[in-house]
Formats: sequence, structure tokens, C-alpha cells
Amino acid sequence: MTKLRVGLLFGGRSGEHEVSISSARAIAKALSAEQNAGKYEILPFYIQKDGHWLAGEAPQKVLGTGMPLLESQESTSEGHLTALSQWQFPSQVSEVDVWFPVLHGPNGEDGTIQGLLTLMQIPFVGSGVLGSAMGMDKIAMKMAFEQAGLPQVKYKALTRAQVWSNPCVFPKLCDEIEAALGYPCFVKPANLGSSVGIAKVRSRQELEAALDQAAGYDRRLIVEAGVVAREVECAVLGNDQPKASIIGEITYESDFYDYETKYTEGKADLLIPAPLPDAIVRQMQDMALQAFAAVDAAGLARVDFFYVEATGEILINEINTLPGFTATSMYPQLWAHSGISFPELVDQLIQLALERHSIG
Repeated sequence: MTKLRVGLLFGGRSGEHEVSISSARAIAKALSAEQNAGKYEILPFYIQKDGHWLAGEAPQKVLGTGMPLLESQESTSEGHLTALSQWQFPSQVSEVDVWFPVLHGPNGEDGTIQGLLTLMQIPFVGSGVLGSAMGMDKIAMKMAFEQAGLPQVKYKALTRAQVWSNPCVFPKLCDEIEAALGYPCFVKPANLGSSVGIAKVRSRQELEAALDQAAGYDRRLIVEAGVVAREVECAVLGNDQPKASIIGEITYESDFYDYETKYTEGKADLLIPAPLPDAIVRQMQDMALQAFAAVDAAGLARVDFFYVEATGEILINEINTLPGFTATSMYPQLWAHSGISFPELVDQLIQLALERHSIG
């Protein structure tokens, strides 16, 4: 039987480069597992932090060591892409039957790489351009959730220009945020994942500093009201008829679920399944599927919620259309506890990509 050649695309130019490598290593291991080894051949492609695409030995080295290549360590083998703008691709690109992009953050899960892969007319795992872009942009995402009738925390959308343009306007902007949301609140770049650039603020001074910092990351910003709640997550798998996993809960000692807490083993505990009433679980699963449809997601997504235990209120936080696959990642663990092993999950995602491409 001819093996399906899987283009494992990882690395990237975002701040989540190292996370992408960790995810790719786990996926490569799953593709090499006994139940998948006879079905798939891995063709790894590594995008350096400066944007260079590498094929051949270089990505194999990164997968083996788990360490990124420095920008000066350019491959001399065939397959080095000197500049994406030149539209020169490694020759191995033509050999790919299905792409498995594992590029977290901007230029990876925001619809940009999905547009490129769509132009190649090759199946790829995950959401298309629309679902990826809406899932990445927190403002567009919240607007879609609002249209779908999903409850959320209060928020205010801003732009970099509002923060930086006129120092006379800035105090008024902070007044509006304080009046609408109060403290504590969270300031976030609209288009970064993994808690990058997020700050929890409790005063005017912290708010001003956080807005300035977030504006350095993105031209679109969002400020969300803080809420005292349990943080729970649900995994979704499928295309037009997706299914929801059991619910998992995240507990941690840090002030909030920041980047370090999220990706450092031992910093956070995952409770799977989450100790929740059955009715609450079913409601969250239904809301997760609604969120998946609201942004036109496909293949996979992780939907995050706030559960206000005192009132029984469930608030949707966000959807992640390309969640992490690292050792500490919730998405594969939720499915493992739902009866789908990591190798089986990776296999199903590839089959869903092929299904979606065949339907068009």
C-alpha cells in the first residue's frame, strides 16, 4: 500500500515558535506509531524565525533535538527557500499529499498559511481561511459569538491608533474602560495566542502600561472584564458534524493563565474530567459546538469557558482553531480521556482534511 505523504509544517515567525516545535515533535511521534507507520510518510518542513523554509535534513534535526535553528544556520541542501516572496519552494513540496500545519500564532493559525495551502490545492488539517482568521482575531471572534447568542464577559475593542495617536484622548479612553469594565480587567492583543502580550491590570497606572505594551504587539486590542470563575475547556473534532469531548479544568497558583504557566510542566494542573454537574457538562459541550460553527471552524478546535460556580453561569472565553499538541496540552489529553488515543487522533485529523478537500 502506498503511504500518504504528510507535510508536517512547523516553526514559523511568531512568538510561539518553540511551542510549534514541541507540537510537531509529538505529532511526528504519533505518525510514526505502530498503527500509523504503515499509512503515512512524514515530510517535515521547518520555517525559521526569519521566514526561511527548510526541507530535508534541517527539519529532521529540529524534530530530533527540539531546538530551533538560528537564522544564520541556513541549510545548504536542496529545499532552502531564500525568501517566500520569491515564490520558490523546496522541491519536496510537490510530493506532499496532505499538509499538517502546526504553526501557532500569527502567520500560522490566522488564515495566512491556510490561504497559501488552499492555493496549492492540497488538503490540509484544520480550519480554512475564514475559520482560522476569525478564531485568531479576538474581536471578530467575539462578534461572531455575540451573533450566535453565546454569553461572554464584557469587553471593549480598541486600536493602536486610539492608544498612541493623541495623548489628550488617552485619559478619556482609560476613563471609558474603567466605567465599562472596572478592575481587574485584562488587556490583550487581538491577534496573538498562548497568552502572549496579555496583562491583568488593577489600576489606572497598570492599565496605561498594559495598553501601551499590547499596542506594541498588534494594531487591534481588546480589554475584557475580569471574572471570578473556574476555567474549563472542551475539545471539538470533526467537520460538518463535529463532536465534543469531555470537559477539562485548569487550576494554577499564578495570578492568571499566562504563557509560562501554560507551557511549563508543573505550573498548572489539568483535571480531566472536570468535576462538574452533568447538566453543566452537556451545556458546555453544546456551546462548544455552537462556537465551532459560529466561526466556521473545521477539523479541530479547543473552546475555553469561564464557569461562575456561584451562579451556574457559563461564559465562553475563546476558541483556538489550532491548539497545542505538546506534553502539557489540553486538546489531545481531552480526547485521550474521551477514548481517542494520540495516534488515533492524528489519524482522524488527516482523514478529516481529506474529507473536507474532497467535498470542496
